[in-house]
Amino acid sequence: MKLDRKEILKALETITIAGEGKNMVESGAVTNVITFGDEVVVDLLLHTPAMHIKKRAEDDIKKTIHDLISADAKVKVNIKVEAKENPNEIKGKAIPGIKNIIAVASGKGGVGKSTVTANLAVTLAKMGFSVGILDADIYGPSMPIMFDVENEKPVSITVDGKSKMKPIESYEIKILSIGFFTAPSQAVIWRGPMAAKALNQMIFDADWGELDFMLIDLPPGTGDIHLSIMQSLPITGVVVVSTPQAVALADAKKGVAMFMQDNINVPVLGIIENMAYFTPEELPDNKYYIFGKEGAKNLAEDLNVPFLGEVPIVQSIREAGDYGRPAALQTASVIETIFEEITRNVVQETVNRNDSLPATEAIKITTMAGCSAVKK
Repeated sequence: MKLDRKEILKALETITIAGEGKNMVESGAVTNVITFGDEVVVDLLLHTPAMHIKKRAEDDIKKTIHDLISADAKVKVNIKVEAKENPNEIKGKAIPGIKNIIAVASGKGGVGKSTVTANLAVTLAKMGFSVGILDADIYGPSMPIMFDVENEKPVSITVDGKSKMKPIESYEIKILSIGFFTAPSQAVIWRGPMAAKALNQMIFDADWGELDFMLIDLPPGTGDIHLSIMQSLPITGVVVVSTPQAVALADAKKGVAMFMQDNINVPVLGIIENMAYFTPEELPDNKYYIFGKEGAKNLAEDLNVPFLGEVPIVQSIREAGDYGRPAALQTASVIETIFEEITRNVVQETVNRNDSLPATEAIKITTMAGCSAVKK
């Protein structure tokens, strides 16, 4: 069957790209359509680097051609991204030597985000990457305990004539946390600007050296700290952690939505489901879905973002975090295998993101930007 270019263009007029007021033909997003017998190549130009918009556009084109033109058509979509100038975005102040900055977020507290961050970090290090962790959970820092460095204090060193903080190192991971500067029993009672200033000092006044990955352990929710981080750093992408429970998924969905907002526009690398199921040691073939089944996996499908993997409820994960030795360091264990698979997926999604999208820029948020209740 020979495909007709004009019919294909007419079919593509039924598709609107997220954030665009016009259909993809009228808006100029479709730059070319080429047909070869039963094959069609669509060249697409997008103005937003968001991964979910790119994936949705590609899927919509293929589905539309198959539904309206021919179910047997072989469709290839070439997507080029050229970001428009946006008054709410400025060039990011990158940290020299750091290749990828991955934020680990959750909508709700208590879903194991910090535990996942710690285990991703040690697994990346075992794979040969140089890794750092910025513990941005100002009000509940966990990394000093999880890496058994509660009593350590960063020292000041001179780098190129400037005084810098030297991150604490544990299991080949460089770590900075507000927990190093406060007593274990001391509550951090700071307003947003003070917390943001402390974060900026740990980011820019530290000698991080050469890192393949910096993981940022964000606090729960979608608040001031998140905006401060995204204003300060060009985040490569974000990983969202959730349990399969409905109340956690509702907040995780809001967390993903924040990063997908047009004026924030940080690529979502995927969702990790923590506490996915429980398998008793005496019944290794049984799975008990205590918090629900595949909730985070279904959420990833609904939001059209990658599902990075699931972590079961295992007592040794909790024990390892309390003892200060992340569970993924347990060689030849089920936990090691699980985190290796999840970490490989994170690395692959990072590679895909870097291959297909321009570098993320730090955002500039004005007084009303990002407030969905305000109409501009």
